[in-house]
Amino acid sequence: MAAAKLDKKQIITENILYAMVWTVVFLVPILNSKLMAEEHVNLDGIIIAWCKIAPYFIIFLIHNILLAPMLLLKRRYLWYIFANIVLLAVIFAGVDLYERFIEGKLFALDVSEYIQRRHASLTDLQWYWNMLLGLFMIGTNDGVKMIFKSMSDERKIEVMKRQNLQAEMDYLKYQINPHFFMNTLNNIHALIDIDTECAKESVIELSKMMRYVLYDSGSQSISLQNELQFVSNYINLMRIRYTGNVDIEFNYPKSNTSHIFIPPLLFIVFVENAFKHGISYNTRSFIRIDVTCDAKNVHCSVVNSRNPSKKSDKAGIGLDNVTKRLDLIYGKEYRLVIDDSDPKQYSINLTIPIAK
Repeated sequence: MAAAKLDKKQIITENILYAMVWTVVFLVPILNSKLMAEEHVNLDGIIIAWCKIAPYFIIFLIHNILLAPMLLLKRRYLWYIFANIVLLAVIFAGVDLYERFIEGKLFALDVSEYIQRRHASLTDLQWYWNMLLGLFMIGTNDGVKMIFKSMSDERKIEVMKRQNLQAEMDYLKYQINPHFFMNTLNNIHALIDIDTECAKESVIELSKMMRYVLYDSGSQSISLQNELQFVSNYINLMRIRYTGNVDIEFNYPKSNTSHIFIPPLLFIVFVENAFKHGISYNTRSFIRIDVTCDAKNVHCSVVNSRNPSKKSDKAGIGLDNVTKRLDLIYGKEYRLVIDDSDPKQYSINLTIPIAK
């Protein structure tokens, strides 16, 4: 749809340019007659001049409307060259026949002088010079068309790039582990017989998360307040799965952050990764999440204990996905530092600019 609108706008702009050029060409005889005549405009001279211009205008119309779109732009070059030669030959042969055999008056004007000179065309040159002039005009028309086509192609490429980038970002955005929802449902199912009220609250929290993923996260940016609420709901659901041996700490701005906008589903990848690969049921584990913001940036820090028994390539894939997404959104304007040098803990620090 966007490409079609660009094509239509491009065609209108191109046609306006042609209309302006030919308007000037047809106005030149009027202006010239106005300057040369002392008392009144020489109408006879104007019409005769227009008769001279007419062959080139006919060549332009046929070339611009038929030959260029049907042959040149479709890369049928041999047929295009042949058609142009035939067009010029037919038009100027017609002009020559007109000059040889038409006698008398044209529109009640005496043009015998021009007929005798046998040069009733734009110039008083011989026919082969007129052919060259016609080829020059066709070449100019081709040049203009190719410039507009190049501009149109570049815009189409930009549209396709934006669409591809958006599709890729959408794909990366929804890389939350689907097993999370399955595991959470299983936990809620187990809670029904143990703690009915807790199970009800968990269902409500899960529905909020699913609504956020399906609907609210569809935009390019979301308020930091909504994103933090989503992370908080995620953490609350994850608490159901773990005992008191897991210390979970989530610190974030308590003030209103609805005016700060960031890409949706960005922090959750790091948080999910911390739960998936940093928790141990046998030893005491911890997860510490800190989100702060200043006038220009939002900072997110996720630190978790390391569980050697949970090494997996899937963690690396998740981080690769979020890194690609950050590259697509911010280019070089973000900062992501991953520190795995400490065998006892794993930390991620992300700094992103606030969306304007």
